[in-house]
Amino acid sequence: MTVITRFAPSPTGRLHVGNIRTALHNWLLARKAGGKFLLRIDDTDAERSREEYVEAIRADLAWLGLEPDGEERQSLRLALYEEAFDRLRAEGRVYPAWESQQELDLKRKVALGRGLPPIYDRAALALTDAERAAKEAAGDLPHWRFKLDYGEPIAWLDGVRGPQKFDPAQLSDPVIRRADGSWLYMLPSAVDDIAMGVTDVLRGEDHVSNTAVQIQMFTALHAAPPRFAHEALLVGREGKLSKRLGSLSGEALRERGIEPEALVALLARLGTSQPVEAHVAREMFVNTFDLSTFGRAPAKFDEADLERINTAVVHQLDYDHVAARLPAGMDAAAWHAIRPNLTTLSDVGEWWHVVEGPIAPPPFDEETRAYLAQAADALAWSATPWADLTQALKDSTGRKGKALFQPLRQALTGMDHGPDMAELLPLIGESEARTRLRAAATA
Repeated sequence: MTVITRFAPSPTGRLHVGNIRTALHNWLLARKAGGKFLLRIDDTDAERSREEYVEAIRADLAWLGLEPDGEERQSLRLALYEEAFDRLRAEGRVYPAWESQQELDLKRKVALGRGLPPIYDRAALALTDAERAAKEAAGDLPHWRFKLDYGEPIAWLDGVRGPQKFDPAQLSDPVIRRADGSWLYMLPSAVDDIAMGVTDVLRGEDHVSNTAVQIQMFTALHAAPPRFAHEALLVGREGKLSKRLGSLSGEALRERGIEPEALVALLARLGTSQPVEAHVAREMFVNTFDLSTFGRAPAKFDEADLERINTAVVHQLDYDHVAARLPAGMDAAAWHAIRPNLTTLSDVGEWWHVVEGPIAPPPFDEETRAYLAQAADALAWSATPWADLTQALKDSTGRKGKALFQPLRQALTGMDHGPDMAELLPLIGESEARTRLRAAATA
């Protein structure tokens, strides 16, 4: 059986790290099994769904290298849901209910006050045919609930949480369709998983009770349920991420200079017993992906960890990988020289400016200016100009260590620190290097 996973975002906003982690893990699960990873746009909420968010979801997945093997849109599949609804209604598995939201809230408060679970009391099932007809004649439109089967416990072996068991009598019959005819999440999702051949559903632990209900929906639709796994949710250093999700969207992270490889490296292992490692090669994360390593505790997302991993990833990126994003004229040798000093790729322009100039060296005292003049005269071009220059100055002046190297770096780059001068000096070039040394000597 081909493993088929799916990522099913609603286009009501931009993807954030929590969504991205779910997408990544489904992609890894499919790729490790040689299966398929599908994208399903859950856009049945016409009022809140936006086409711009659909495009943003596609762009984020492409940026991350999580290209789906197929895409479906729920807004184009409404006939499937209608057919399933009619079948369930004919078999007595869906029923109309007329309570308002205020009435339902009151019912829940009363139940809690009596120490009972706040579940729907199925009052709509007690209505007589005459009472239903009267409501319909009055123009009262019902919402529709899926009728759970109280006969047997709902059980499954969860890929992360292990054996799970729910008493259906302790669950509310879920509303699957609003009074205006629009769909809620539960039934369309089950119908699509069947139609799309989804074999594995990997999602957040906030869906565990939904899974219990949907397993009965699969059975009612005469289909075998997929395998389910529910991973712990992401939390921040101070608790829930909900207040920070805007700043943790894929778009916001790109703007901050986060590389997709860094985000993948962190999220692939976050919440598992495997170490988080700054690897660029995606295959390593595919080969080591294992649901048995996932823990039950909330997975802690720390932006400082992401930035640290991002820096380590930038230091591994090959020239060919970044060439299109580098300043004009910057070649592989320049990238190799400058790369170890970068935190994000956006820093590269500052260091390339050191090569191209102009630079502003600090003021030097008279003795140092004389030393720099001597350096300008001693500069002789070769395959190793920096080593030759510093050796000649060491021999002629007796300087060593910081006194030998620091004034040269400052005069040549205007900086106290930076790339290895042995790699940087050839980029600056003989003529420009001599000009800079002489300018610093006479300033």
